[in-house]
Amino acid sequence: MKIDDVTIVGTGAVGMALGKNLVRNGVRVQLAARDLGKARAAATALGERARGAETKALGAGVGALLLAVPANAAASVLDEARDLAAGTIVVDCTNPIAWSAGPVHAAPAEGSMAAHLAARFPRLRVVKAFNTFGAEFHEQPALGATVADAYFAGDDAEAKKSFGELARTMGFEPVDVGPLRNAANLEALAVLWIHLASVGGRGRSNAFKLLAR
Repeated sequence: MKIDDVTIVGTGAVGMALGKNLVRNGVRVQLAARDLGKARAAATALGERARGAETKALGAGVGALLLAVPANAAASVLDEARDLAAGTIVVDCTNPIAWSAGPVHAAPAEGSMAAHLAARFPRLRVVKAFNTFGAEFHEQPALGATVADAYFAGDDAEAKKSFGELARTMGFEPVDVGPLRNAANLEALAVLWIHLASVGGRGRSNAFKLLAR
């Protein structure tokens, strides 16, 4: 299934960066937030390919939904969007992080936020992705002559295939890292990225790349 219309929940730095990337690459975007006025204003900033919506109004028309909100808000977003159709692809871009002299993985009991969402909302198809780099790469994957990898994990083969195609359309190199249990590893990788960017002093102009000889 080709994804050509994407709903993004979240109008912060990551949500807007994803929206700019998608619109630039010809994908229609719906920006959703609890505040309809805020969602519409953010959509206006993206141009004519974007529109705004209230989170609680999301329903069967959503083909793929990107969660670009704080990790502790992810489940409540899906609670609000209770009319999403069974089988909707939900891409969890969040990272459950605590801070103790640096970033620490603060996963729920299931081992990752993605696994938690999949257990709580079994009618949805959860894919973990877009969580291992900063907003700058969400908007523009290219860095010099190469592009950032978009690592993704999930248990639904069709959902992962659709996500991989979308990521490539957005300019990323999609890398399937296996089943949803590996989402915990992606969240841990995000902790490493945050550490390097902050405590490690390397800044945000870095992304991970799988090299092959």
